[in-house]
Amino acid sequence: MRTKIKSILHSKSPELFLEKEVTIAGWIRTVRDQKSFAFIEVNDGSCLANLQVIIDESLKNPDFTTGASISVTGKLKQSPGKNQALEIHASTIRLYGKSDPAKFPLQKKRHSFEFLREIAHLRPRTNTQGAVLRIRNALAFATHLFFQKRGFLYVHTPIIAGSDCEGAGSMFRVTTLDPTQKNKDFSQDFFGKPAYLTVSGQLEGEIIACALSDVYTFGPTFRAENSNTSRHLAEFWMIEPEMAFADLKDNMECAESYLKFCVQYVLENCIDDLQFFDQFIEQGLIERLIHVKETPFEHLPYTKAIEILQKSSQNFVFPVEWGIDLQSEHERYLAENYFKKPVILTDYPSKIKAFYMRSNDDGKTVAAMDVLVPKIGEIIGGSQREERLDILQQKILDFGLKSEDYWWYLELREFGTVPHAGFGLGFERLILFVTGMENIRDVIPFPRFPGHADF
Repeated sequence: MRTKIKSILHSKSPELFLEKEVTIAGWIRTVRDQKSFAFIEVNDGSCLANLQVIIDESLKNPDFTTGASISVTGKLKQSPGKNQALEIHASTIRLYGKSDPAKFPLQKKRHSFEFLREIAHLRPRTNTQGAVLRIRNALAFATHLFFQKRGFLYVHTPIIAGSDCEGAGSMFRVTTLDPTQKNKDFSQDFFGKPAYLTVSGQLEGEIIACALSDVYTFGPTFRAENSNTSRHLAEFWMIEPEMAFADLKDNMECAESYLKFCVQYVLENCIDDLQFFDQFIEQGLIERLIHVKETPFEHLPYTKAIEILQKSSQNFVFPVEWGIDLQSEHERYLAENYFKKPVILTDYPSKIKAFYMRSNDDGKTVAAMDVLVPKIGEIIGGSQREERLDILQQKILDFGLKSEDYWWYLELREFGTVPHAGFGLGFERLILFVTGMENIRDVIPFPRFPGHADF
């Protein structure tokens, strides 16, 4: 029976393994050949660390090279070396798959992240990608744990949508019609109307929240924006809770508690990987995460944020005036430089926010919120939803949308409307924030962006 390396190296009672026979399996990272024996470093992806294997002359094989896959059976012993506490003295070793060292692209030297994106089928074997994927797994588990503990129900919303939740129009179309056909008749298409890959599960989430109270979605979303920035992907994952009988204050509390819970979870369960990122990616990462976990978020109205930005001595690329949609440089200045902690901005101008956000009494702003964090800027966007039928009907018209496309959304307000709120978090941005990685393409296994849909 195979034992994972993590189970050995991270055991609370490693002495239970000593002098016991174990079997591990994984991929060779390095081989150091001596005259009568050899050292092989094996990694199986369960943790950052390798496990050292010692083989004698009789077990040597020229095919034991970097990248090859093997299984090893032998006794676990204390290691006299400085870099490891335990090692396996092999009694048998099996070669599963060879790896030509002349061709294998992952050698000892450090490779650029750009190069690794070109070999997405092999990059999970690197220390960085392995650590990213383990933290991604931990954050996904923490997400479910947080909402389940709060009594939220996990729901699945459609990937194929018939309307644009955000009103932005940058959507991938789903069609079975001949792409060379001009003047397409979408009444003859598979769904009898234009259909798209979803940009958000929010609207459908509202439907279920208006029956089951508190729900959340966690699934893929798509944006057909021709954007080549380090913060955007064409396919990414979104976490979207929706809460019935809740207002903006409830929404802010949930968002802040969720982020702190996720940070706490990785600090408790992924410390080896975080230490790796702290050493090689962002020095001071762990200190930053502890600060986020222990510090109350700043609450700030949009109007006050504009005043702070205008009075700053920063030379922003994008000019600051009331009514603008804040850019990343503005958001990061507030979170990194001015407050030095996460900030929740509220009460944005209605003209720069989506139609479904609840109008404030001033007639100019909406009950929206964005959570800004250091290094990333906006990580969460949300709002109290407009639950008043007459106001929502007018807003749909003001935004140039068709009421018939949202008839069901309007009926939610007609039959037992309730105050409700929710937010969306881009999962990959959360991983960027927790790991210190710079490019969003490096925190998703197979990034999709303009010109790239490999693997």
